[in-house]
Amino acid sequence: MEVRDGIDPTEAILESPEDVLSTLSKEGKRRWLYPTPSKGKFYTQRLVVAWGLIALFVALPIIKIGGKPAVLLDIMHREFTFFGVTFYPTDSFVLLLFMVGVLLTVILATALLGRVWCGWGCPQTVYLEYVYRPIERLIEGPEHVRARRDQGPWSFDRLWRRSLRFGVYLVVSLALAHVFLAYFVGWADLSQWLTRSPLEHSGSFVVMAGTTALILFDFGYFREQMCTITCPYARMQSVLVDPDSMIVSYDPVRGEPRAKRGKKALAAEAAGTIPAKGDCIDCAACVRTCPTGIDIRQGLQMECIACTQCIDACDSIMDNIGKPRGLIRYTSENSLAGQRTRKFRPRTVIYTLLLVAVWTAFGFTLASRNSYDINVGRVVGTTYDQLNDGTITNRLRFRVRNQTGQSQSYTVRITDPANAELRIVGTMPIELEKGEMKRTEAFVLVPANEISNGVRSLTLEFDFSDGTTREANFTLLGPSTR
Repeated sequence: MEVRDGIDPTEAILESPEDVLSTLSKEGKRRWLYPTPSKGKFYTQRLVVAWGLIALFVALPIIKIGGKPAVLLDIMHREFTFFGVTFYPTDSFVLLLFMVGVLLTVILATALLGRVWCGWGCPQTVYLEYVYRPIERLIEGPEHVRARRDQGPWSFDRLWRRSLRFGVYLVVSLALAHVFLAYFVGWADLSQWLTRSPLEHSGSFVVMAGTTALILFDFGYFREQMCTITCPYARMQSVLVDPDSMIVSYDPVRGEPRAKRGKKALAAEAAGTIPAKGDCIDCAACVRTCPTGIDIRQGLQMECIACTQCIDACDSIMDNIGKPRGLIRYTSENSLAGQRTRKFRPRTVIYTLLLVAVWTAFGFTLASRNSYDINVGRVVGTTYDQLNDGTITNRLRFRVRNQTGQSQSYTVRITDPANAELRIVGTMPIELEKGEMKRTEAFVLVPANEISNGVRSLTLEFDFSDGTTREANFTLLGPSTR
């Protein structure tokens, strides 16, 4: 690099005092965080939401709607069940609309409320802050005690506490992994597997063991780095939010210039005997409580997950020094700049219109979905055959899936041409269990004079035991007459 003004750019970069990430030291090493919980209004609200989500996570694969778990992602049988509605491979368009709808919902929520998902609903935040870290505090003590112990040499006290903590973590991770696995196999099968040898279901056992290891690694070691390094949502934040989006922010107009001082100095400022400073007393309570280790007073940062811990911490300090709450609060960049915050703006209007359109299309497509999925095709590798009496035969196969949720049966017949004959390979009626897809082969015999220019349209009528009647069309092949 070229040296300018006597400064080597490489040297300047290496000596830069700025940290790249809150979880890294200037030397590039992991900086362990020991966030102190701050109890307050938002902490209590998040606690209720967190345990509600945990209860919901455990309950969804257990409670049944219409005879099936509320949520079951049966990959082996290619069936996804959500709250009584089962989706099959033929419902790919419906699932696409559902996924697009969820994505647009997240985008709109972020444009309006910032990273509210990260701080209030993300499993990474919920389990780390309300399950794993409370266990750590219970076993290893307060944050300042843990920090001092971890920075010292290994001792018996440190060893048994660490071993006990990870032992409890392992049990919790095993439980979470089993719940996770229940979403894919159902509690009925999972409860049977728990009493049998893992060799009888080795594939699922490997999945469960791997999931347990990943959960243990994430919440026991990787922790906040999942939010600051791995999760792409933090990078998307700069695109999804704008100056009108709600964020957790420090008010520099009110807080600056900050200075450390006690109640006597604050009283003197209020009396006018000494020059007044900002409301921030530089106590760093907001920094100590942050689960990603940032200083919210430096402005909006990628690592901020909008968990509101800094709000509760700062409000408590403001109460103690007799200052009004809200030095750190939910606000927007425009509001901090003294401008009006707009909820309805071009991007939110567009997002809302797209969201309404997608969810409307999803609801309409779901409501108009047929109870039976019927596909009529030709047996691979065949065209037609001509018998000795001139009759033309086509070999077909029917693929019918029962999507009603009840056992059904059906018969099939030809309605056009009227003189055609259908011979099923097997017997009718054909039985279908709920959700079952069955393939049936059949021969269609038609007089040669029905074939014109090598083709003839065929109409089949499927009559189901619940009274449903469906038609399917097919093109028969035959000799071309010239």
